[in-house]
Order: sequence, then C-alpha cells, then structure tokens
Amino acid sequence: MCTHRNSCPSSDRSGRSDSDTAHIVAAHPEQGWYLLCDGAIAFDDTGALLPDGRVIAPHRAPGEHLSIAA
Repeated sequence: MCTHRNSCPSSDRSGRSDSDTAHIVAAHPEQGWYLLCDGAIAFDDTGALLPDGRVIAPHRAPGEHLSIAA
C-alpha cells in the first residue's frame, strides 16, 4: 500500500505509537482527518479508525480541551 523506504507499521495496533510512524498519504485538514499509509484514518482529535473497523478513542492529556471559535 505504501512506497516509503521503511516498511509501513501494521494497522493491527492497540495504541498510538505505531500511528506516529505511519506516513500520511491523503490529507484533509479542513475536515480534520488524514489517511495513513497503513490504511488507518487519523483524526485531529487524536482518535483513529483502523482498517478493520476498530476505533482508537481520542487520548488527550488531562486538562486539555478543544477551543471553539465564536
């Protein structure tokens, strides 16, 4: 699926560390999501949707919250 030199991480992951090494192959920042080379979709809120349909919930640091423009 990906053509970068180091092989893509597996999308069979339970945490965030592998998604940090996957490359973005399609970016849609205006919609808040990015398609990664391993087939996962990463969202701006730090959540992810894996190719097999599993969901990784957003993992914000305590006290961190979204700023909403008025």
